[in-house]
Amino acid sequence: MDPIRWLLRAKRWAQHPPSMRQVLLVLGVIAACLLLVAVEAMGLWPDALSVNSLRARP
Repeated sequence: MDPIRWLLRAKRWAQHPPSMRQVLLVLGVIAACLLLVAVEAMGLWPDALSVNSLRARP
């Protein structure tokens, strides 16, 4: 995107910041994603919830 647009968006966001509820929602989603990554990295993710390969194997 155009840098001017980004600056205008930043100005608008600074003048009208998001509500606390919206900020907490975004932080909650980020925390849930990080939790899923941590569970996957520790090897605790069940195989039944893993996606099988969609490619046909010859």
